[in-house]
Amino acid sequence: MTTKMKAVLLLCSLVLLLQGCRKESESYVSASTTIRDNTPECLVPAADGTTIYANEYVSIDASNAQEGYLMASYLGAASKVKLQLTGPDCMTYTYDMSGNGYEVFPLSAGDGTYTIGVYENVEGSQYATIFSEQLQFTISNPMGAFLYPNQYVNFDSSCRVVSTASELVSGAHDDLEAISFIYNYVIANITYDFDKAQNVQSGYIPDVDEILSLKTGICLDYAAVMASMLRSQRIPTRLEVGYAGDAYHAWISTYVENQGWINGIIQFDGVNWSIMDPTFAANAKEKELKSFIGDGSNYVTKYIY
Repeated sequence: MTTKMKAVLLLCSLVLLLQGCRKESESYVSASTTIRDNTPECLVPAADGTTIYANEYVSIDASNAQEGYLMASYLGAASKVKLQLTGPDCMTYTYDMSGNGYEVFPLSAGDGTYTIGVYENVEGSQYATIFSEQLQFTISNPMGAFLYPNQYVNFDSSCRVVSTASELVSGAHDDLEAISFIYNYVIANITYDFDKAQNVQSGYIPDVDEILSLKTGICLDYAAVMASMLRSQRIPTRLEVGYAGDAYHAWISTYVENQGWINGIIQFDGVNWSIMDPTFAANAKEKELKSFIGDGSNYVTKYIY
């Protein structure tokens, strides 16, 4: 059993200990009388072909790196291929590549030098380097990485999460109210899947429409659904993976104009911010939830998607 799988099981135990009456929804109410523009907007990543780094096995399209993402395509025949991306924050992100055309990878660390490596599986756990490049990027749209879709936050205009989000926020007066409506819907309609958490495989990628249909999922599913919904409403949202206490966990942060990044899912009563987490909020009593979340110091971010 891998370390990550053990951590997921630890998270299951923690959620089980916290599980109780479902938390009542508490909505922020805007003081504005004007409805925000709640029309969905799903940005579409593009491989424009103007800036390419390639060999016979791999093509990296950096034409839109200023928007906060790269496109990469594997051209070989190996069944298992991984891409590693190390940014100026020195964190290395490891992704599986499908080999089915261009895929999008966020430049979530912002401006700076990125090292890109692509590796083919040789046998067992051994991989051989087939591409390596160090590139310097200046990102003119710092929110782009958190508005465009990617492997973990994978949505487009045809997705049910997009149409559902549009319905949920139809009466929202501002971004905070839109966040509140979506947040309360997710914690009221998705339950924690303990069996899935016990059996999740390394490299698992959420299918956000499937989660919305099944109404159950693990922490990464909660976060991916919310991030997809909010990004489709032009609200920059980071899917964050790290540790909640000792448990390997996923949650989100949102960017609100004039407020900046609100770290962790938030609840706002018009006066005070409370750090929130959709997985625990959907499965915990309020007193226990607030005790665990505390001032947010229990949350340590490792990866941002």
